[in-house]
Amino acid sequence: MQQAVNPVDGIGIAYRVIGDGPPLVLAHGTALSSAIWRAFGYVKALRDEFQLILPDMRGHGRSDKPHEASSYAMDLVVGDIVAVLEDLGHERAHYLGYSFGGRVGLSLAVAAPERLRTLTVGGGSSRPQAGSFDKLFFPGCIDVLDYEGMTAFLDRWNAHRTWPLDPATRAAFDANDTRALVAYLRRSEAEPGVPDASLQALDVPTLLFVGSEDRPRRSDTRRLAELIPGSRLAVISGFDHATTVAASPEVLAVVKPFLEENGLSG
Repeated sequence: MQQAVNPVDGIGIAYRVIGDGPPLVLAHGTALSSAIWRAFGYVKALRDEFQLILPDMRGHGRSDKPHEASSYAMDLVVGDIVAVLEDLGHERAHYLGYSFGGRVGLSLAVAAPERLRTLTVGGGSSRPQAGSFDKLFFPGCIDVLDYEGMTAFLDRWNAHRTWPLDPATRAAFDANDTRALVAYLRRSEAEPGVPDASLQALDVPTLLFVGSEDRPRRSDTRRLAELIPGSRLAVISGFDHATTVAASPEVLAVVKPFLEENGLSG
C-alpha cells in the first residue's frame, strides 16, 4: 500500500490504487477498512473502467490510529482524502462513500466541491451525530466498547439485530484498535453535521442510496435527496445498514449507470 500524509497533523493515510481510468475514491464505513471493496466485489466490477483509490480512513485498517478524540474531527478526515488525491496528482475524482465514508463525502463536497466529479453516498447522514451510533448498533454501544471490549460490543450488537451478524463483518470489526475506534466514535458523536444551506448550494452530480431496511438512515437519506439539487435516490430493497454495502450487484446496478451518465472521463 501507499501512504499519504495529512499536512495539518502528520497522520499517515494508507491507500491502495487498482485499475486504470478516471479516478474513483471508495471510502468505507465505521470499523471497516478498504478491504471490503475487494471482498464485496466492487474492485472486480469497477477496475476495468476506473482507477480505484482505496484509502483506509484514519483510525482504521493500515492507516495511523491516534487515540485522541480530537484527531477525528471531520475537517481532518476530509483533509485526509485531499491528501491522498494530492499524493496521486489528481485535481478531481469521482467519490463513493458508505456510512462514515458517505458523511466524509458530503463534508468534502461542501468544503472542496472542485475536487469532485461526482458524489455517491450510501447510508449517509448530514444530521448532527449525537446518538447516531446508539441507533445504528444498540443503546450505550460506545461505553460497552470502551469498558467491556470488542467481543462484548459484537455480542450485544448481534443480539439487537434482526438477523445474525455475518462472520466477515464480525472479523473486520474485531481487527480494530479498540482505543482508536472509541476515540473516533466519541468524536463523531460531537460532530454538528452539514448545514442544510450548504447542501442546498451543492452543484455536484449526486447519487444517494440506502437499504430499505436501514431504519436509522432511510429518513436521513430521503432528506438529503430533498436538499441536494438534482440528486438521485435509490432504495436497495431487502437490506439493512450493515448489509447494504455488501449487496454489490444491487448497489452497482444503480451506481454504474449514474457514473456513465455523468461521464467516465468528465
